[in-house]
Amino acid sequence: MADDDNRKRVLDPEQDAAALKALTHPLRIQLLGLLRQDGPATATELAVKAGESSASTSYHLRVLAKYGFVAEAEHRDGRERRWRSVHEITSWNNEAMHASPDARHFVSEMSRRQVEHLRRSLARHEADLAEGRLGPEWVEPSGIADAMPRLTAGSLDELKAAFEAKLDELTRRDAEDPDAEQVIVVVAGLPVAPRETETGQVGPGLTEPDGAGPDETGPGQADTDPDAQ
Repeated sequence: MADDDNRKRVLDPEQDAAALKALTHPLRIQLLGLLRQDGPATATELAVKAGESSASTSYHLRVLAKYGFVAEAEHRDGRERRWRSVHEITSWNNEAMHASPDARHFVSEMSRRQVEHLRRSLARHEADLAEGRLGPEWVEPSGIADAMPRLTAGSLDELKAAFEAKLDELTRRDAEDPDAEQVIVVVAGLPVAPRETETGQVGPGLTEPDGAGPDETGPGQADTDPDAQ
C-alpha cells in the first residue's frame, strides 16, 4: 500500500508477500534504485548501467511492474517503452516484518544492499569532488560520521521519527531550488547486546573475531538506496 501523497510504498508482510519475494532479486533492486536515482529510462538504457542484457532488464522490469513498483513513463518517441519508479521510497514496519521468516530475510537482504550502495556512493562522491562535478560548497557538509550512544528503545524510535520528519521538511523545501543536488543519505540505528570478555566480564566495544574493532567512521537513509527503498 502507499501513503496519501504516493511518495512512499509501505510493504505489509502478509498482503505483499509475493511483492517482497519479487523485490528480493538483486537485479530488480538495482533497477528500481537506478530509476529512482536517475529518473525514467528504457530497458536498454538500464541494461547498459547494470551490465546486463536488455532482454534481462526488460523481463525484470515487467516483474516489478506486475507488483506495482514501476510503471510506464511518458514516451519520448514510439520506438521503445520507458519506465519510471512509482514511489520515491519503499518502507515497512520492522516489528511486523520480524514475525515472518521470509520477511526477515527480505529486510536482511535490503540492509546488505544498502551497505553496498553506501560503498558505491562514497566512491562516486569522492570522484565527483575530485573531478569538479561538485562545487567546493559541498565539502564541509558532506561526509560520514558514527556515534555509539546508549539509548532506550523508545529514544531510538524517537530519534528515527525526528530524523525522518526533518528530512521530509528539507526535501520539500529544496525541491525546486536550482542549487539542490541529489544527496545519498544512509541512517543506521543498530542496537547491539553486551558480550562477555575472556574473563567472563561484560564489556562494550569488544574486538571482532577478525581483529577489526569499531570503525572510526561509519554510516551516518532507507529511501534511500536507490537499490533498496
